[in-house]
Amino acid sequence: MDLSFTREELAFRDEVRAFVETNIPADTRRKVLEGLEISHEDTSRWHQILHRHGWGGPNWPREFGGTGWDPIRQYIFEEESAAAGAPRLLPFGLKMVGPVIMRFGNAAQQKRFLPRILSGDDWWAQGYSEPGSGSDLASLKTRAERKGERYVVNGQKTWITLAQYANWIFCLVRTKATEKPQTGISFLLIDMKSPGVTVRPITLLDGSREVNEVWLEDAEVPVENLVGEENSGWTYAKFLLGHERTNIAGVGASKRELERLKRIAGKERKNGRPLLEDATFAARVAQVEVDLMALEITNLRVISAEAERRAPGPEASLLKIKGTEIQQAISELLMQAVGPFALPFRREAMRDRFSGEAVGPAYAATLAAAYLNMRKASIYGGSNEIQKNIIAQTILGL
Repeated sequence: MDLSFTREELAFRDEVRAFVETNIPADTRRKVLEGLEISHEDTSRWHQILHRHGWGGPNWPREFGGTGWDPIRQYIFEEESAAAGAPRLLPFGLKMVGPVIMRFGNAAQQKRFLPRILSGDDWWAQGYSEPGSGSDLASLKTRAERKGERYVVNGQKTWITLAQYANWIFCLVRTKATEKPQTGISFLLIDMKSPGVTVRPITLLDGSREVNEVWLEDAEVPVENLVGEENSGWTYAKFLLGHERTNIAGVGASKRELERLKRIAGKERKNGRPLLEDATFAARVAQVEVDLMALEITNLRVISAEAERRAPGPEASLLKIKGTEIQQAISELLMQAVGPFALPFRREAMRDRFSGEAVGPAYAATLAAAYLNMRKASIYGGSNEIQKNIIAQTILGL
């Protein structure tokens, strides 16, 4: 297997690099490169810029309005975008429900939903996890009862990322009580404006609102919003999760954050010398960099297989485990690099209580919040413990 880029792929890389350097808004780029909070407007604006250029669907086939890029070019695009300081495109529409509708939806659903995902007119949320049903997703209890041409849905979804902005949510719901729980699950597309749908915020430790609860109380959903066949939703969920876990690896973003770590460690000093020259700290940074290089090679092997029309297999679990471990390690090293100045959760806390003057470097202000937020990475998309079970069963044969 040749993992080197071809001449054509290198030319494509240069094209992407030139475009993102020219078109990323300066204020958004600064936020990304400095690890500051990215707003809903930042993400939407970048999506619109890409859409106007014809790159709104970098992972979509041409028949549905996408770029038609193969997995290698998709990888190059994401690498160059991350390095240049582009905000991450939200995956819920483009990389999750969009591909499910392409693969399993009917023509009417494809015509109705896909163009609005591609343009960014619709903001999607993922309705999988429930209280008590996260890693054991098949134990979900949200129920959809068919009454004529509608489903009446009742239940609670939790940890729903950015649902406060969403106008649609795709949900796994139970449509049949069976001895094997996976066989009674269906995949529904639900309008967030429907009566009976309520979004309630979950406030995080740093006071921000990233995740929510979504309550469904006698919410009516047209039968035409059922994707595929009733009680076959588990098949579609597994298809979606395989692609989600590959995406979670986040090689491009981790490479960018590793460079930020090196810049900060080059500024901070220990015993009069740059922290990056401290042997113990430098060894930890080097270990993360080696792990990231190995992850990148594994990721290239997976996308090479995708280019040959092979779906992500258990290798996606490997990417998910190691990718999230590296993300967490970098966030921890960033905290250690600035010492006590990383303790405040928010920038406004870094003020002297008497003079009101700023205390500590500006780049330290968001590190604690980022570190705490990154603890979730090894849980969402299927916890790392579950991924290790998948590897043990499918690769090691245990």
